[in-house]
Amino acid sequence: MAEFVEARIPAHLRAFVESMTGYRISGARPGVHVGMPSGTVTLVLSLDAPLDLVGADGREGRFDTLIAGLHATPAFIRHDGRQHGLQLALTPAGASVLLGGPPGELSGTTVDLGELVGPRARRLHERVSETPGWDARFSLVTDALFARPEPRWLPRPEVEHAWRLLEASRGRAPIREVASEVGWSARHLGERFRAEYGHAPKTTARVLRFQESHRLVAAGMPLAQVAAHCGLADQSHLNREWLAFVGSPPTRWLRADDLAFVQDRGGSSR
Repeated sequence: MAEFVEARIPAHLRAFVESMTGYRISGARPGVHVGMPSGTVTLVLSLDAPLDLVGADGREGRFDTLIAGLHATPAFIRHDGRQHGLQLALTPAGASVLLGGPPGELSGTTVDLGELVGPRARRLHERVSETPGWDARFSLVTDALFARPEPRWLPRPEVEHAWRLLEASRGRAPIREVASEVGWSARHLGERFRAEYGHAPKTTARVLRFQESHRLVAAGMPLAQVAAHCGLADQSHLNREWLAFVGSPPTRWLRADDLAFVQDRGGSSR
């Protein structure tokens, strides 16, 4: 059984929260679910049982609430075939609201949400756990975390513009052209971009291309077409990128990760 419900993000929060999903999965094969690299910061409230996680930095932990920064290597969630919780994909601006600084400070790491927002993380988890209905849960989360979405940090305009160019092109914009567009050298852009977002522009572009390939693979597009669509040389290049970001080629991932298969191929939503 798989249930997935997408929240409708209020207009005033769309600059901070890209998506919010409620999920309940049961009956899958016990195993390990791969937390894919992406262009968003991940926030999870795990219901019923803590999330058993090996983070992108290799550190292990069990979390009721967590926030995982931008990462270019996979995280791994060990499970018994059941998962229940809420997951938010935060933009860098959304992460900075909670962090109080540049999202690069979280790059490659996973921390308990309580380390960023204090005791209200535990209170929020308790209230969400006790509240029936996804809409009510979604409202609790956004009201608790983004009642005043006022970032205490703002990126340099040139760096933010570079991020937007890479994001809009899904990682296919050449880095030298991005640097030229913002009026900086590629080297200076790399230094400032890494300081604020935690990754170099080239790494970010690769992650964004991989994220697009993940979406297309999960949707069932033939792998050669996925490679061409994402600006990769060929299917072998696609496989190498998946080995770097996931640890396995896409065909093996589809066979092995039951939770990802259910989540990306279907489920109920409203």
